[in-house]
Parts: sequence; C-alpha cells; structure tokens
Amino acid sequence: MHRRKFIKQSSIAAGLFCAPAILRNLQQDDTILGHNNKRYRINTKWSQADVARYPVKDCHEMVQDKLGRIVLLTNETKNNVIIYDKSGRLIKTWGSEYPGAHGLTLFNENGDDVLFICDNNRHQVIKTTIDGRVLLTLDYPKETGQYTKADEYVPTESIIAPNGDIYVVDGYGKDFVIQYDSKGKYIRHFGGRGEGDKYLVNAHGICIDNRDKANPCLIVTSRIQNAFKRYKFDGTYIDTIPLPGAWVCRPVIKGDYLYAAVLQTNSRQGEKSGFVLVLDKNFKVISSIAGNLPAYIDGKPEEMYQTVKVFDYPHDVCIDDEENMYVAQWNSDHVYPYKLQPV
Repeated sequence: MHRRKFIKQSSIAAGLFCAPAILRNLQQDDTILGHNNKRYRINTKWSQADVARYPVKDCHEMVQDKLGRIVLLTNETKNNVIIYDKSGRLIKTWGSEYPGAHGLTLFNENGDDVLFICDNNRHQVIKTTIDGRVLLTLDYPKETGQYTKADEYVPTESIIAPNGDIYVVDGYGKDFVIQYDSKGKYIRHFGGRGEGDKYLVNAHGICIDNRDKANPCLIVTSRIQNAFKRYKFDGTYIDTIPLPGAWVCRPVIKGDYLYAAVLQTNSRQGEKSGFVLVLDKNFKVISSIAGNLPAYIDGKPEEMYQTVKVFDYPHDVCIDDEENMYVAQWNSDHVYPYKLQPV
C-alpha cells in the first residue's frame, strides 16, 4: 500500500470517528507530555545540523549504535544517514543512493553494528556497515511465488533474530512477512492480506519481543486495522493487540515497555497529527505523549487521538541508553527529529 493510498484510506476511516477533545497547540518547549511514569519534556530544536548543508525530507527512523550515537535515516539523498551525539551535535553523514529510504534496523553482529535499510523506491533491503559499506542486498522475494515483478514489493521494515534470521515486512506492497537466513536465503513467508486474524493490512513495522524469555515472539504492525499482531518465529499467529484510533508504525521495545509512533489523519480538521504510545508488558497503554490516555472496557482500550498539537505524522521513536526519546516525523515540512527527556 503506497503512501498516497494509505493517507486516502486512513482519512476516510478517520471520518467514521472524531476525537471528542479539542486540540490545544504546544506553546513552549518546556511543556510536559505523557502520563504516569512515562512523562517527558520536549525539545523541538534538538538537532544542531545546518539545514542548508544537511537537509532532510522525511525523517523515517532512528536507532542508537553501540557507541551511543543516534543514527537517523532520511530519504534525502544528499545525506541519507545522519549521525548525531545525544546532545544533537552532528558527527557525520553518509548515503546518496537510497531515494526511498524508509526502514532502519540495527543489529550487533559478532561485536560489530550493522544496519538494514528498507528502500521503497528500490524495492530492496540493503545490509550495510555502520559507515555505509554494502554487505548484502535482498531483492524482491520471487521465491515466495507471490510476486511477478519488483514493483509489487515495497518493504518498510526488518528485524533480525538472535540466530541471524532476517524478517522483512512488505508494508506498502502485499503485506507479507518474509523470512530469510543470515545469508539471505529464503525460508518462508506468512501474513499477507486476507480475511481472518492471522492476516495483515499495511504491515508497516516489526520487532522481536523477548521480555518473556520463555516465549519470545514477533510483533507485527497491522496499521489499517489499528493493531499489532503477535506471531511465533515460524509464522504461527498468536493474538492481536487492538489499539483503536491508532495507525501504529514500528513497535520499539526498550526494557519492559513497548513504544510506538502513531499517525492519525483527522479528515474533519484536515490536519496532520499523531502521538506516541507507551505500553507495558501486558500491552496496556500507560502513557500517550500528545494524546489521550484511554480507559479500558472489557480489556480493550477506548479510541485514541491527539490532544496536543506537537507532532505531524510521527513515524518512529528511538529510546536511548538514558531513557530519552527521539521522535522522527515524515511529511512534516522537513523538520529534524525532536528529543523528549523523561521527568
């Protein structure tokens, strides 16, 4: 599902329910956002990069490497990868060959950090060193028997299992999860579109949840369904985590918590919007940064929506080693990421 189609569909769906609260605008950067023990002070001017020399288009995803640096992926081919320190000082940039740069995953491979970049335009997943040297390229998965040409495949995210297996979600294509071994050999695929709980609609993100050491699993986004879905590593469906009103992006796990940037298109107001969710180990929403904290009825949260106008289409979060949160946004007037510090 390409982005224009996603925006159109989500706008139509948003018209079916309207947030009951009136949005209030963020007045200053010392505003406190969030709930319970996950409250933050926002800094919208964190990045110290010179926009004239180091521009961004869509800021898609961010990770922290083993040196503590913050790595940002953008589809601006003047500098696809921008590396910062935690204070927002620019350290270095690289990359000019990723026009559809979308998904960024970091994996520590035998002591070395490697990156996996999902490129929408190239219809490929590219494994690189932390400095950009290409190590492996995964083309469209014709081995699945589901694709006749590369254009049908639009990967949005990947995750790497402890044994090195690579899982890629085709979030803007046919919504399959494709599993490869560490060398890029096809193993299986699952998900895809269809009727029933095990299927996916806009499989935008994926992560590994190993908080329950005895039962690790995959968490996959089904964004148009306002949900995450859990699967075993062999693709067996486990269950669904409903998040009404939330077009969730990538699930990110840090410590005991699951974090997710959320897109929301409010067709009545005609505004770009979004918020960030924090869920506990039982997948209950305990904080909503710039959104409402939902009540739970029969185990299901009430509809969620933006309450403070601070984000325009937040796309990803990164939680660093000091529990600071960084929020990257797309379709947001080429803004750099924001930093939120816990209070």
